[in-house]
Amino acid sequence: MQNPTPEIPESRIAQFKKIPFKEVPNPAFIIHTDLLKANGQILKGIREKTGAKILLAQKGFSCFSTYPILREFLDGTSSSGVNEALLAKEHFGKEIHVYSPAFTSKDVVQLASFCDTIIFNSMQQLAMGITATEGQRRPEFGLRINPQFSTGNNDLYNPCTMDSRLGTIRATLEKNLKDCSNTSLDSISGLHFHSLCEEDADALEQTALAFETKFKDIITHCKWLNFGGGHHITRPNYDIKRLCEIIEYFQKKYKLTVYLEPGEAVALHTGILNAKVLDILETENTHNAILNISATCHMPDILEMPYRPNILNAFPANEKAHTYRLGGLSCLAGDTIGDYSFEKPLKINDTLQFLDMSHYTMVKTSTFNGVPLPAICLFDQSNGLKLVRSFTYQDYRDRLS
Repeated sequence: MQNPTPEIPESRIAQFKKIPFKEVPNPAFIIHTDLLKANGQILKGIREKTGAKILLAQKGFSCFSTYPILREFLDGTSSSGVNEALLAKEHFGKEIHVYSPAFTSKDVVQLASFCDTIIFNSMQQLAMGITATEGQRRPEFGLRINPQFSTGNNDLYNPCTMDSRLGTIRATLEKNLKDCSNTSLDSISGLHFHSLCEEDADALEQTALAFETKFKDIITHCKWLNFGGGHHITRPNYDIKRLCEIIEYFQKKYKLTVYLEPGEAVALHTGILNAKVLDILETENTHNAILNISATCHMPDILEMPYRPNILNAFPANEKAHTYRLGGLSCLAGDTIGDYSFEKPLKINDTLQFLDMSHYTMVKTSTFNGVPLPAICLFDQSNGLKLVRSFTYQDYRDRLS
């Protein structure tokens, strides 16, 4: 299992330090688009070498102001429902694939009018989709399967547990085919599985071979296979050569196209959350620095995984002279980000820059407690800083009733 906060290359740290943080709204997410392009080049290289297709998984990164950049490097998007698919239609274009654990017939009718591929979670859902699209445009259909094999160790992010609701296992598929005489696999163009979370190509290889063992007879009839996301492709030292070999093995053996749909890897090591110290509260054992951001509102994976994000010019607790516990602005007692040490004492109004904050942040923010949402900015070396969105009381109010 990879470290969820892999070390950022010094070359990227140097790029981040060029951002004029004093000019940036606070709090704010900042996406360094030069680094986003660098990730895109890595993904494009895999596409060109193997002929595989790579989609942006919007569930991890949906900052559509960057879609004109990403469109140059990727084949399209994968979506988790109608809203993400509509965002892709409006702002990204190219191929639009969508999967959800369940659709309504109304969802399917709407999606079928503009999507390229709809992937269903079960044979019942597939049968519903076939009925719903009779007499109208029908995109390619796929089926998500659960190979019941996983290399991860955190069940919160493991969709391939034995009793997972995500995907159809082989035994259930066989039962469905026997029980439903009007439903067959002839109507699907491909199979989809997703089992990885921030993992290397060796994990994909193990899962893909387990998948092949269980579903080989169906794979032979497929036009495409979707290997899902969770591939940490743009992480330093990721085994790209091995990934390409896995893709080429399946494409050559079965004469089909392999799809990958990374989300985190597209935006890995491209973003910063700019924050500010509002107060410092001392207890008997701890110096609490209270910030103008929140783990639960702005970086929920910190609490869910959990993990400790890196900060520019900060160090592990007690490594330097001054250690603080960084806390969020909400009333949640556990809204703490972690313990860090600094070479100099923190002061009120000091700014802190949290690293690797493009993915699974903006797509998961909330306004719990009325905590303000951070602004969203873009930065590149040629054009400097650009504010693309700021949020006000009206944004908080309009989400309620």
